[in-house]
Amino acid sequence: MGKINPKLSEFLREYNELLLEQKARDCPFSVIASRDSSERMIREYVTDIPEIEWVVDDEVFSSGYTVPVRIFHPNPGLALPVLLYLHGGGHMVDSVKAYDPICRKMAIASQHIVVAPEYRLAPENPYPANVEDTCAVARGIWSTLARRKIHCRKVLSVAGDSAGGSLSATLSHLAQFDKGIVIEKQVLIYPCVDYTAECPSYQKYGTGYFLEADKCIWFFDKYFREGQCRKVASPLYMDFTERLPRTLVITAEFCPLSDEGKIYCEKVISAGGFAKNLHFEGVIHGFLNVEDLLKEVCAEAYRSAGEFLNG
Repeated sequence: MGKINPKLSEFLREYNELLLEQKARDCPFSVIASRDSSERMIREYVTDIPEIEWVVDDEVFSSGYTVPVRIFHPNPGLALPVLLYLHGGGHMVDSVKAYDPICRKMAIASQHIVVAPEYRLAPENPYPANVEDTCAVARGIWSTLARRKIHCRKVLSVAGDSAGGSLSATLSHLAQFDKGIVIEKQVLIYPCVDYTAECPSYQKYGTGYFLEADKCIWFFDKYFREGQCRKVASPLYMDFTERLPRTLVITAEFCPLSDEGKIYCEKVISAGGFAKNLHFEGVIHGFLNVEDLLKEVCAEAYRSAGEFLNG
């Protein structure tokens, strides 16, 4: 095991002390409190919000739920390819509003038109509601862009972090067998691709490094209905073929999900696809959400994602 980045030491010390206090008071996990604390953390630690030339809110219509989206265009004078960005948050917390700075940076780094869906969250809308929303946006975004008279290249890639990485990978796997969805590339940032939580990194990094293993299991318990098969819903156990998009998987050393990200990358390659694993040592799950502590690491992650999407 390596050493934690010293810039994270004080953050982790304070966070772990808070967890101990909550456990001592026998405070159960709370949906409302989790949503509040996650969005507050992003506001506190992602304070660099770059200007971007054109941002607009719209909707993607579908036969079921009409999905709100925020569109970030870094250069309206050019017809750029499109990147669907799916935010993280355990399928239960965070929002497009909270991730606005991250989407701006991804749009600038990638020179793609970033489309961020406000997909439905659990526990109010359990699996597979957000998968349905993601597929609806992938199918319907071209009509929304045309209605807005946004000139673009009809090339779609997908990216997401954590739970958003899971949704991105799920979309890519479904698209292998759906002629209505074509995914060029995918960027999975410390993705959750195994809902069985059986990888060794859950035990190795599941305590003391921000994302706790028991919190992951709680998220999964809220995401799935009783009786739903979590393995079937896990991208790690879906069909891998050469039709998967070219893949970049970004993993963090001190993250309980690090093993599954690496294994996913290996399975893409074994199936005849292209995949690359960019591994950041010394950092935790969710490092993009504490950017002010890890500016150089985050800058490298954005730069690498942009180079991959444009390569």
